[in-house]
Amino acid sequence: MATKKKPDAVEDVNQFRQQIDALEQLVEAHKQAELEQAKRLERLFQEVTLQREIAVAANWDYSVEDTLRFALKRICEYTGWTVGHVYFCKENENGKTAVPTALWHTTQQFPMESFRSISESTSFSQGTGLPGMVIASAEPEWMSDVTQDQDFLRAAEARECGLCAGAAFPLLVGNDVVAVLEFFSLEVTAPDPGLIKFMTHVGTQLGRVIERKRYEEKLVHDAFHDPLTHLPNRALFLDRLALCIGKARRHANYKFAVLFIDLDRFKIVNDSLGHLAGDQLIREIAQRLICSIRRDDLVARPDGIEEPIRQGDTDTLARLGGDEFTILLDDIRDASDGVRVATRIRQQLESPFVISGQEFFSSASIGVALSETGYSAAEDMLRDADTAMYRAKALGGSRCEIFDREMHATAVNRLKLETDLRRAIEREEFRVYYQEIVSLQDSRIIGFEALVRWQRPDGLVMPGDFISVAEESGLILPIGKWVLRESCRQMHAWNLQFPSDPPRTIAVNVSAKQFSEPDLVSEIQQILGETALDPRSLKIEVTESVSMRDAERTARILGELKVLGVRASIDDFGTGYSSLSYLRSFPLDTLKIDRSFISHMNNNESLELVKTIVTLAHKIGLAVIAEGVETAGQVDQLVSLDCESAQGYFFSKPLDQGAAMQKLLQSESESPN
Repeated sequence: MATKKKPDAVEDVNQFRQQIDALEQLVEAHKQAELEQAKRLERLFQEVTLQREIAVAANWDYSVEDTLRFALKRICEYTGWTVGHVYFCKENENGKTAVPTALWHTTQQFPMESFRSISESTSFSQGTGLPGMVIASAEPEWMSDVTQDQDFLRAAEARECGLCAGAAFPLLVGNDVVAVLEFFSLEVTAPDPGLIKFMTHVGTQLGRVIERKRYEEKLVHDAFHDPLTHLPNRALFLDRLALCIGKARRHANYKFAVLFIDLDRFKIVNDSLGHLAGDQLIREIAQRLICSIRRDDLVARPDGIEEPIRQGDTDTLARLGGDEFTILLDDIRDASDGVRVATRIRQQLESPFVISGQEFFSSASIGVALSETGYSAAEDMLRDADTAMYRAKALGGSRCEIFDREMHATAVNRLKLETDLRRAIEREEFRVYYQEIVSLQDSRIIGFEALVRWQRPDGLVMPGDFISVAEESGLILPIGKWVLRESCRQMHAWNLQFPSDPPRTIAVNVSAKQFSEPDLVSEIQQILGETALDPRSLKIEVTESVSMRDAERTARILGELKVLGVRASIDDFGTGYSSLSYLRSFPLDTLKIDRSFISHMNNNESLELVKTIVTLAHKIGLAVIAEGVETAGQVDQLVSLDCESAQGYFFSKPLDQGAAMQKLLQSESESPN
């Protein structure tokens, strides 16, 4: 029987050692794997921490620039890169361009003036240089050694500074590259896929930051800028003006001025060519106003104006709305500076504008308020410039007026008058006075003209003292409606008491603002129904100038009144320079010759003019009323010219209801049965 051989002791030891070595290698490999895993976890933790820090910084009330500056610092600290720099992307006709900024971060001090200088002075078009390559690809770009890469256009300056590796990463909003971050190292470094992947995430994160910040900045910009011209609006203008007022308190010799600019006849463009044409004119006016101001006067320029702006300026061109602009002139010498700018503005507006293929000439009324007046509130100074502008407009427009204390007193009085007018409407302080209209054939009263008066507690106020304020404030609408209703009510009562065939008429003047109201005809129809007045007894009077503003609309409105049975008359004929042949297109019944012609009939030329008006009016089927008749001689002349009727102080001044009633009684008693 064979015996089993015992293993050799040496072999056993060797096998044991091999097992030990294998185990040690396994342990070592496990340790290395754990170490690598720890490193990966550490790197992941650092990356998550960095992204969180950037997100936190973005949520603070920092600008885009401050957020990017913080990101550069933390990325350089994390990656060990020595230099970081930012480019913003700008659209142009040839595509996008990387525009350099002054946003840098360096982790150590070393001479890099030449590299920084060329970087900040060079823009990179799409596909050119390291930033341009990123714009073209929308992907990260890595150069292991920029000094040896022919695509790196700043190699000489980089070599001089000791820079080697370079990498650039896009900041994306969706697929759009809005900025580029570039980083540089002092050592040659191969591309790091993990780092590239991480920086891609950071680029997307910062892109969202830029998008959100820009949206917030746009909201702020839009809140303080006019959307049509992109100029500062009223709120921003008043803010700048308040700064100047504060500065004037601290520095006795500091002076500034406000110009308030209102375009003359702008409404014509809107009414005739439409609001799109009006918007085009406003934009072109804004451009000309910019040209009227010295380059270093202007802080806020519209988008697209590239001229340099002087740091520290507070001069502002603004659009307040409609056709109103303001200019804040900073640090002037005296009032003549403001007048010079106003003169330049008027000169700029002299050449025609071409709007919708048509030439249009514009001018401006300009009011100037000076800081020497001494202001504590921006609104007060703007108000005074506005007051001066209205003074310029009242003097004929296309001129400049400087505010003074007398204007302020006038403005205060007008404001008080407007307030009193509002209260007068509430308290029913208005009265209708009646001036008789007399037939020149038989001297009978054939009607009245209704004239409004204001019965204040301290006396009777004539319309010349309040009608203009009522027009400007819009109070003429409720006043005019009340006059129309009261006149119709009274005329109906008189026609019941003193019937005639045809019935007597009441002439009511409709103001320009009333005539422009879209519901004028329906309002008149409603009042006729409420007062039961025969429509034939109502005569609506429109001045010649109002009728010619929009001839097509005038014809339509008068036509609708004709359908109701209401008569129509042109008032103050001869003051608006329209032709009788043009009035033929209006459905009119009567023409009133202005008193200025009647009062000069002792002059042969004026007499011939009145004769011509009467003759031509009759030829187009219009009856004629002469206004302002004051003498028997004028009556005789009008009778000889076959003028049908007249009114004026020769017959009677305007009378209140009671006195007018007595005139009717007298007229009835004197007329043959």
